[in-house]
Amino acid sequence: MPPLSDAALDQLFRNARTHRWWDDRKIPDETLRRIADLAKMAPTNGNSSPGRFVFVVSQAAKERLKPHLDEGNVRQTMSAPATVIVAHDMEFYEKLDFLAPHSKDARSWFTGSAETIAHTALHGSTLQGAYLIMAARALGIDCGPMGGFSREGVDKAFFPDGKTRSNFLINLGYGIPEKLRPRAPRFAFDEFCRIE
Repeated sequence: MPPLSDAALDQLFRNARTHRWWDDRKIPDETLRRIADLAKMAPTNGNSSPGRFVFVVSQAAKERLKPHLDEGNVRQTMSAPATVIVAHDMEFYEKLDFLAPHSKDARSWFTGSAETIAHTALHGSTLQGAYLIMAARALGIDCGPMGGFSREGVDKAFFPDGKTRSNFLINLGYGIPEKLRPRAPRFAFDEFCRIE
């Protein structure tokens, strides 16, 4: 597989930024579907795919989300064309007959251990959410991932059955470059990596 061009790497990594200000363009539903179709390709433990995404687009859904946002995140979230609630299904293992047909009784790897279930669900949804960011960027959509919200409140508002738990939020849209802060520093290789 050949490496991506520098222009592609710039779009995905070097020039990509966390946006907080958005122009008024809507994101077509078809684009949101394409983003999800790419994000679902993320590697997860045993192909467990515990991530669940809610694309908050309608004004009614935004109003359900708003009271659970930290004050500093209200403006950027309410003005974004879409906000993704990246969540995880705590009963993901019930789908493993379909998702992991190559493994005999993959469900048994997780049942009986609440700690293993919780770790696998959170870890997998985080990977899937990171892929969602990259998928959105690849399709020309800017992202504003964030914490800063009441997970308990969001879970009650969007996942009242208690089987799904929120992990983090990603605002999606067409960012306004002039509103970006200067890029914050990053570590040099030797400050966060080593090769052994």
